[in-house]
Amino acid sequence: MNRPGNEAELAELVRGAGGPFVIRGGGTRGIGSTGPGEVLETGGLSGIALYEPGALTLVVGAGTPLAEVERVLAAEGQRLPFEPPDMRGLLGRDGESTIGGVVAANASGPRRVQAGACRDSLIGVRFVDGTGTVVRNGGRVMKNVTGIDLVKLLAGSHGTLGVLTEVAFKLLPAPEVQATLCVAGLEDAGAVAAMAAALGSPFDVTGAAHVPGRGTFLRLEGFETSVRYRAKELARVLARFGSVAEVGGDVWTQVRDVAPFHGAEGDVWRLSVTPSEAPALVAKAGAEAVVYDWGGGLVWLRMAPGVDLRARLGVFQGHATRVRGEGAVPAFQPEPAAVAALSAGLRAKFDPRGVFNPGLMRAA
Repeated sequence: MNRPGNEAELAELVRGAGGPFVIRGGGTRGIGSTGPGEVLETGGLSGIALYEPGALTLVVGAGTPLAEVERVLAAEGQRLPFEPPDMRGLLGRDGESTIGGVVAANASGPRRVQAGACRDSLIGVRFVDGTGTVVRNGGRVMKNVTGIDLVKLLAGSHGTLGVLTEVAFKLLPAPEVQATLCVAGLEDAGAVAAMAAALGSPFDVTGAAHVPGRGTFLRLEGFETSVRYRAKELARVLARFGSVAEVGGDVWTQVRDVAPFHGAEGDVWRLSVTPSEAPALVAKAGAEAVVYDWGGGLVWLRMAPGVDLRARLGVFQGHATRVRGEGAVPAFQPEPAAVAALSAGLRAKFDPRGVFNPGLMRAA
């Protein structure tokens, strides 16, 4: 196992590579087979390089545990805007998630509907490419890829373009209070309509989820006076859909981490789709359990082992990713030919020797 202690050691290790590497942060959220290769751990690339609470800015080593980052921010009443999920319970894994792993997966929780995804809060990166060269955001223009936003490109690349060494974020203040409204008894189509009405309202909803059999949940956050007013007005908007009540409990951590699927048998698929099309696709899927997030734009499905969900759904606008389970079907949805050609071209530029996670043929 290779565990470089700093960026220079990592660059030297990559330059001298005699074969492929399997890139690993905390090993808590990887999807799909990364193929053969030596494990390259990033946990040695840790530490907070710069934190300016007044400027809402954080620069941190990619191997820093996510929990450490969140503790430091909480002490200053701040947070990462995109609410990164903890996938250990869903995937049955141990270890500590790293902030670089979060970026590599573009991992984003329920607050994405209001604050955007991880890549939208990311303002800078440093990484080592497949030639062993250190690339700095804005500090080096890659040959023949002038104009590419490296920050956006690395977020969600799953370690196929380079090994992140440092990441920088814009932050948000933590809210004073939050309130969760629940509309009870809705079928899936009605729930998606209710979530659309809430998200289309002027009341700044920061979470919109539906768990069949439990309810349809809408979250409001901010200063107490504002939240109380907005909750009252939003309840009026939602009244036409059914009975509305404010609920307590840890609803959003459960949605964020897909807790209803923890410990349950079966494959888990992640469906990204237009919200209005989600209920029909869910009905077609024949899932054993479902959780809707992002107003219906993200659907988690627990399927019988071995089911090819893509074949069952047929052609649709969106994509399906197998997050948990084994089989011959690729974890990531194959890209259209034109997009696949672009992806291959980028990998050829950033990793010309094919040393990073060679089994991941699609950077999602």
